[in-house]
Amino acid sequence: MERLQPGAVPAPYDRSALRPGIVHLGVGAFQRAHLAPATEAAIVATGDQRWGIVGVSLRSAETRDALAPQGGLYTLALRDADAAGAPREQLQVLHNLLRLLVAPEDPQAVAEAIADPGTRIVSLTVTEKGYLETTPGSTLDTLARGLALRHARNAGAITLLSLDNLPSNGQVLRTRLLAHLRTSDAALADWVEARCTFPCSMVDRIVPRTTDADRARIAASLGVEDAWPVVAEPFFDWVVEDDFVAGRPEWQHGGARFVADAKPFETLKLRLVNGPHSALAYLGAMAGLATVDRAIADPALRRYVEVMMREEITPTLPPLPGLDLEAWRAGLLQRFANPALQHRTQQIAMDGSQKLPQRLLGTLRDRLRAGAGIERLALAVAAWIHYQRGVDEAGASYPIQDPLADALARRLGEADTAADEVQRVAHVCAYAPVFGADLGRDERFVQAVARHTASLRERGVRATLEALR
Repeated sequence: MERLQPGAVPAPYDRSALRPGIVHLGVGAFQRAHLAPATEAAIVATGDQRWGIVGVSLRSAETRDALAPQGGLYTLALRDADAAGAPREQLQVLHNLLRLLVAPEDPQAVAEAIADPGTRIVSLTVTEKGYLETTPGSTLDTLARGLALRHARNAGAITLLSLDNLPSNGQVLRTRLLAHLRTSDAALADWVEARCTFPCSMVDRIVPRTTDADRARIAASLGVEDAWPVVAEPFFDWVVEDDFVAGRPEWQHGGARFVADAKPFETLKLRLVNGPHSALAYLGAMAGLATVDRAIADPALRRYVEVMMREEITPTLPPLPGLDLEAWRAGLLQRFANPALQHRTQQIAMDGSQKLPQRLLGTLRDRLRAGAGIERLALAVAAWIHYQRGVDEAGASYPIQDPLADALARRLGEADTAADEVQRVAHVCAYAPVFGADLGRDERFVQAVARHTASLRERGVRATLEALR
């Protein structure tokens, strides 16, 4: 079978006239299923061809090696199920990824792309941990090199746009980038602070890891081989602050919503989507439920998630005028139940030390301050702790994929010498890089989590869930 190539599937515009206007750091599955199709829709709707994308991998050459022989083309497969539960799929070949760079191989090429006067936006999907590293080749170092070259060449101000699941993600990026710049180039920091913009955004689309079965199925349907298609759910949401110093595509044609303040929507996503998603992942993985749709199909798990969302998470949300939260929650459960995605619980469980503070612990703090119930949220934290043992209830082992895996293993080893379960959990929850300085000292929180860790270890996931009724 022939390989996907420019011209094999006609572009909806003159691709030869497309010019790069966006440099994206972290050119992975989520970017290719979210930013790229929204940009494609904007180009098609407006004819504005200044918004081609240059993708940058910060570590691995895998994406470049797969897509460069295809001229950057790839297939987006939107998967769901029909009324009878049968999987269905809609394919779209995307054409706006013009170049693929690998930063460790050629950091100067990445800097040149950021410094190019045609580049107006640098966007990022580097996960939560990407904002912490400052070593050579890190996200912040890569940005610093490109912005220094841009400033030196007087190429103009630029927008830096985070698409990661972080509260106030634009402000987090701004704060950490400026702090990094001030250690070496105060003049550059002043220019970035005064001239560049950092809009916050909320992104929402489930994007599972592409499998060989996906590749085979898509190739059979498309008639050409695609080395790295991307699979996603049809649902798409993107709320972004309209603060672009050098212009932007008209992403509303792809489903984006421009707002003055994205924070309420960020809170909605992190607490009501990502929090339950993580809880499902840890409990489901421990119970031997490999995918999210299987986890939410378990009656006890579904009931647990429904009650947690309605009674413990929703009361902590900010005002969201015009949003029907009951309908929104029902729609979310339908998304989780999508059997066509096969979104693996182990994938969602990765990097939990970076996700837990954003997805669950902020909600817990609000509930504790209000003197409100925390039983189901505490169970989600207990499930994360229980998951760290690296073996599920059937005895199958799995790796702990987390940037703090070694430190967590040491902490848990120390905790296992405690006199009782409360002291054990208190020691784990005193680990400040995850729990801050407060939660490990909060007696109500520690005792609630300890009840659940003991139950999960002694009785298992389902018996623990049934006891919540």
